[in-house]
Amino acid sequence: MYAFKVNGKSITYQGEDKKLLRFLREDLNLTGTKDGCSEGVCGTCTVLIDGKKTKACTFSLSKLEGKSITTIEGLSEREQEVYSYCFAEAGAVQCGYCTPGMIISAKSLIDVEPNPTLEMVRVAIKGNICRCTGYKKIEEAILKAAEFLREGKPVPNETEEPALDKRYRRVDAIPKALGQGLYADDIRLEGMLYAKAVRSAFPRARVLGIDSSKAEAHPDFVRIVTSEEVPENIIGHLSQDWDVLIPIGGITRYTGDSLCLVVSQKSETLDEIAELVEVSYEVLKPVLTMEEALKADAPSIHANGNILSIEHIVRGDADRAIKESKHVIRRSYSTPYTEHAFMEPECAVALPEGEDGVLVHTSGQSIYDEQHEICRMLKLPPEKVHCHSMLVGGGFGGKEDMSVQHHAALLAWLLKRPVKVKLSRQESLAVHPKRHPMDIDLITACDEHGRITAMKAVILANTGAYASLGGPVLQRACTHASGPYNFQNFEVLGKAIYTNLVPAGAFRGFGVTQSCFAVESNMNLLADELGMDYWQFRMLNALKPGDIMPNGQIAQDDTGIIECLEAVKDAFYSSPYAGIGCAFKNSGVGVGVPDTGRCILSVEGGKVHIRTSAACMGQGVATVCIQMLGQTCSLNSNDVVVEDPDTRRTPDSGTSTASRQTVFTGEAVRRAALKLKEALKGATLNELEGQEFFGEYTSVTDPIHSKKQNPVSHVAYSYSAQVVILDEKGKLERVVAACDVGQVVNHQALTGQIEGGVVMGLGFGLTEDFPIEDGQLKVKYGTLGLLRSTDVPDIEVKLVQGPKKNSLAYGVKGVGELCTIPTAPACQNAYYRLDGKFRTSLPLADTAYKKPKKG
Repeated sequence: MYAFKVNGKSITYQGEDKKLLRFLREDLNLTGTKDGCSEGVCGTCTVLIDGKKTKACTFSLSKLEGKSITTIEGLSEREQEVYSYCFAEAGAVQCGYCTPGMIISAKSLIDVEPNPTLEMVRVAIKGNICRCTGYKKIEEAILKAAEFLREGKPVPNETEEPALDKRYRRVDAIPKALGQGLYADDIRLEGMLYAKAVRSAFPRARVLGIDSSKAEAHPDFVRIVTSEEVPENIIGHLSQDWDVLIPIGGITRYTGDSLCLVVSQKSETLDEIAELVEVSYEVLKPVLTMEEALKADAPSIHANGNILSIEHIVRGDADRAIKESKHVIRRSYSTPYTEHAFMEPECAVALPEGEDGVLVHTSGQSIYDEQHEICRMLKLPPEKVHCHSMLVGGGFGGKEDMSVQHHAALLAWLLKRPVKVKLSRQESLAVHPKRHPMDIDLITACDEHGRITAMKAVILANTGAYASLGGPVLQRACTHASGPYNFQNFEVLGKAIYTNLVPAGAFRGFGVTQSCFAVESNMNLLADELGMDYWQFRMLNALKPGDIMPNGQIAQDDTGIIECLEAVKDAFYSSPYAGIGCAFKNSGVGVGVPDTGRCILSVEGGKVHIRTSAACMGQGVATVCIQMLGQTCSLNSNDVVVEDPDTRRTPDSGTSTASRQTVFTGEAVRRAALKLKEALKGATLNELEGQEFFGEYTSVTDPIHSKKQNPVSHVAYSYSAQVVILDEKGKLERVVAACDVGQVVNHQALTGQIEGGVVMGLGFGLTEDFPIEDGQLKVKYGTLGLLRSTDVPDIEVKLVQGPKKNSLAYGVKGVGELCTIPTAPACQNAYYRLDGKFRTSLPLADTAYKKPKKG
């Protein structure tokens, strides 16, 4: 028997010993304490034990005799009011999954030191990882909360009027901060079963047999499901090449492949049951490198061979221009696999609905993509597959593919019972697609005056075992290999190549992070040959409105890369160890692919319901929609309800990808709001009860190989210039990030997105890696190289705009990906200026953050 207190209440527990995290969540249903890794690394499960911050996943109940535990639910009413307000006001809540743990760490500091310094705050939250905010907004929130608590300040109780270009607290910030917002793993249903996949032990092997006899003898065993019970066993986001379950006789393609599903009555015994399943294999030699995959005698990973896609983009005559140019630089670059490391591991809960249908609660990046793939797998019409999004604890592209949603749906459909499928953090690392490793050979040329004359590149992208979004990622790496510069001779050959490694797919930047690293690095060598400094060289070649871009599109009137460069000029010249990088990123899928944003505004109960399927992984799309509506109709916050994405209620507004939702769904909201505004001229909201107003926006773009003289590849581009400043010892001192994202919607959300993107870019450049040896992962969450609060330098965000605004959505443009792209090349330039070493691979070697390996 164990006796202790939780949030002031005496607890006596007579069951088996277990981790405190499991007890809090499963026995007491205190779901504000989150499970991010169960390895004592991420800090999402932080609680207080006798006033000291502790990770609940590391403590067993047997160690808690007589102790007092405080969770986020145990804060006093005053503390809840202050912390939630300060975190919301600062913009410190994005996906929200880390926030309760952050607040508990803040409380552990403020309870002891009511007037903490910034450095104290950074140290206090060092054990809590945030992947969204870059920590700055969290630090501001904690300092503000300390002030409110110390000085007894009352929390303001004003009603905000949503509009553009202002500070505005996120609609979901307070419930997320207090642990009241529900993510998929927080769902509790009567009679729920628990399931997981048994995965391949080898990257390439023939499955000879699956023996479940020992598993079936376990008292909690419910069912084992193999490929024979799957109506359609092949799915895939764009290309249908991914087995739901590898069949007997089939060949595995990576160690994340699912062989069968096991179901347990209890979550606690699920791993035991899975380990009892015995699989026999014929181990085959895997294809582990792109070089091996391209050999003539390489085994085919898929029926159509080992090349997923080829892109060949040609504008002008690059070979001739290079031959005639005064200065030519050629270098080869490489970038590694990197992991999204979103705070919430993948989880889905499915249950039977109606006659032969399923309801799936998910945490992905598009309910309609999920519906489409589940319908395909189960051979059901869309009306039989109901998908509903819970809160999403981060994504960054890593939740675009099926991971657990289809398995949960399959089992609920077969068993007619609710089923939860959740990945452990290690499974998450092993299963979902990563950022593509790329090898890039790049030639850049300019004339004697420093004007770029041509670029020519070969880009090889390791797309791993399955297609995922490998084709579009390769395409974007190729189309953006020009950088935001003015020249017309451009040729890129790209190949996305299958291997027996973890798949690669969408990741913030979508391939442009990789090609930008190469492009910007070559720019620096050309500047050296010219005797021109790096800022001047970029300014000389930067796009202006009316210029013809290397893809043939005419740069729009809102093109703002020159304004970005002007904004970082002083920072660049402030230090001899300042590095610079520039980037641009499209908003929307573009290149002739149909792309639509949709919204319904319905008047129900005297309030306007915003209904759109646009997924929020932390970027704040629901709040953007409210501000768009408020700007158009002059409503206040109390008049508006934002509904969860739900295939029964919200129209398809496309995937949250390609920095598109603010522009596409924002424009759809604006169009619907204009109709509502017209209706409100002669009526009140109550008089419009039951009416619906539909808004839709579809982009018109040209295919990538359009023969038009000036095709429109994308409806909008955002631009950024960043400066990374080192101290004399090579440690990060400061980052200045200038971004042209058009019309500002929400100041806290926008600057928070940029700060978080910069920190992710710093990690990509300096610390993050994802080592794989012989097809097996050699990494855990704690060894990914994620930056913590004490690693992050001061970040200054400068918001600029081009000469004019885009006509869509009041002139807004995407920022989610843009802010991550130029950071790594800026780091490369800074270290080049510091020590003269020109580094061509990431993460940068031989720095204060990555010491050279011995021996």
